Amino acid sequence: MSSAYGQEIGQAMHARLTSLYPICRSITGDGVRQTLAELQTTLPLVLQEVPSGTKVFDWTVPNEWNIRDAWIKNSKGQRVVDFQQSNLHVVSYSTPIHATMPLSELRSHLHSLPDRPDAVPNLTSYYQESWGFCLSHNRLTALEDEQYEVCIDSTLAPGSLTYGELLVPGESSDEVLFSSHICHPSLANDNLSGIVVAAQLAAEMASRTKLRYSYRFLFVPASVGVITWLALNEMRVDRIRHGLVLSGVGDSGSITYKRSRQGSAEIDRVVAFVLENSGLPHTIQDFSPLGYDERQYCSPGFNLPVGRFSRTPYGTYPQYHTSDDNPDFVKADSLAESLRILRMVVDVLEGSRKVINTQPKCEPQLGKRGLYSQLSKESETTAMLWILNYSDGNNTLMDIARRASIPIERVIKVASILESKGLLK
Repeated sequence: MSSAYGQEIGQAMHARLTSLYPICRSITGDGVRQTLAELQTTLPLVLQEVPSGTKVFDWTVPNEWNIRDAWIKNSKGQRVVDFQQSNLHVVSYSTPIHATMPLSELRSHLHSLPDRPDAVPNLTSYYQESWGFCLSHNRLTALEDEQYEVCIDSTLAPGSLTYGELLVPGESSDEVLFSSHICHPSLANDNLSGIVVAAQLAAEMASRTKLRYSYRFLFVPASVGVITWLALNEMRVDRIRHGLVLSGVGDSGSITYKRSRQGSAEIDRVVAFVLENSGLPHTIQDFSPLGYDERQYCSPGFNLPVGRFSRTPYGTYPQYHTSDDNPDFVKADSLAESLRILRMVVDVLEGSRKVINTQPKCEPQLGKRGLYSQLSKESETTAMLWILNYSDGNNTLMDIARRASIPIERVIKVASILESKGLLK
């Protein structure tokens, strides 16, 4: 990928992120549908609607929440907090209210960040009926002691939970899973960056003519959404051979990979290998039951080989879950770089496999097979000898590339030639 092309793709993803940013998403509702409908303009996503009240393991699909408007007006009729300015101003899943009350009564429903006085926090109340507003601490301290008109024009009623799914079929029914959560409101890095990078990768995978694996892309509400998908697909999850949860892939920090619960699954080794050979600064973390939806995929009853791919880890940057996580915080170059690394991961998964030398007793006669002329470069001949020696059924091509310190692309190319000559299977 040329540098100019990479910049173009990064800018296109950033533009998409910016267009999705104002939509009020939650774990259910029309904001999720609107976001998925936009993704459907470039992807043949299949949308699933799961009715409220559906039992999914120890959880229940919640009632659907939608909001039209919300505000706090002072005694002059001025909106001092306005949902139309930012959907973060309302605690997600707030029940409807329209009342007048003094500031002393209103205060318990107001939330701010004293240590980030200009930022609006993102808060939710998914499973406990309540209502509230979020505002900057500077705005909160400026409120005068008077009567305020409070309105949250929302609905919380039986409906459904919505998610989008795309399967790109390959030669095998074994699957590689890419999962992005789609439930956050105006949060650019923690939510939208994973969505736009996953959507771009999905479009590229759908355009490939030959794939070894099948690729499943999920755009799904966090936690209860993934739990719902797992409950509805429990009998098929054994097809997942490798998986990544994508989120927080657009900030300017270095790449962070969190291993699956298995710790040494092939996806863990492949991502580590790609990062080691990328020349980029990076961090690899062990699994913990804290984080994004990898904790659902890696729960002990499933223990799927699913890691998490991000940049600066969630909760460790000051913009996290605040209005400062806006499109300016996300960098087009970072989106493009994250996509480039994920492409490399896919290429290794597609090309690296365990191989067996069909002539393992001493070196095979290469000249009579035309291999010396076909592999005329010394570097390719070296790769050939490494591959033949270590193709004992115990090593993948990635293992051989790492052991021999040879680029994986060269190892895959030479292995393909050896296979065509009947020397590998």
